Amino acid sequence: MIDDVAKEYLHNNLRALREAMLGKLDGLGEYDVRRPLTSTGTNLLGLVKHLSVWECRYFGEVFGRPFPEPLPRWDDAGARDADMWAAEHETRQEVVERYRRAAQHSDATIAALALDSPGHVPWWPRPDVKLFNVLVHMLTETSRHAGHADILREQLDGRTGTTAGSAMDEPDTAFWQARRAKIERAARAAAAEPGQDTPPGYILGAC
Repeated sequence: MIDDVAKEYLHNNLRALREAMLGKLDGLGEYDVRRPLTSTGTNLLGLVKHLSVWECRYFGEVFGRPFPEPLPRWDDAGARDADMWAAEHETRQEVVERYRRAAQHSDATIAALALDSPGHVPWWPRPDVKLFNVLVHMLTETSRHAGHADILREQLDGRTGTTAGSAMDEPDTAFWQARRAKIERAARAAAAEPGQDTPPGYILGAC
């Protein structure tokens, strides 16, 4: 009984995070969902593509339930970073719909198997796992990338939150500017304490 409750709890959280990930694309143009926003090239559509590939692997081949569409092999060095960005011929719709199909496939695996059902992850140091391990891992992975997506979206237009109806969806520019300035002052004051490095451009005693 407790296993069923735990599985549903974890599964519901994974479902919510998937929708949060897709919500980060809403209202953005083609360039903004694709363009690299960090020095390592992290981008919103690439995060969705990446998660779709790994959902297919973790809830597919790990449990002998392969996703019915072609996937690069996990040990194909030539394709190692191809899931982190969308090529110009890949449409946003294709990437999003693949993620939804991957989620449906994952959901079927989660529904069909008990939490202690065995699986095999050949790329893990301890490859013999249970559904519980994989469900927690994929929930953690999706949560991590949802956090990345939240920061990327905030960089683009200031929007934050996990749902379209979030109270923080419409940013109050003056409020956030004042908050940022307050945090900046605190950071500079802490850095100016004896024994700390003085931040660039900082004048002692200045506000």
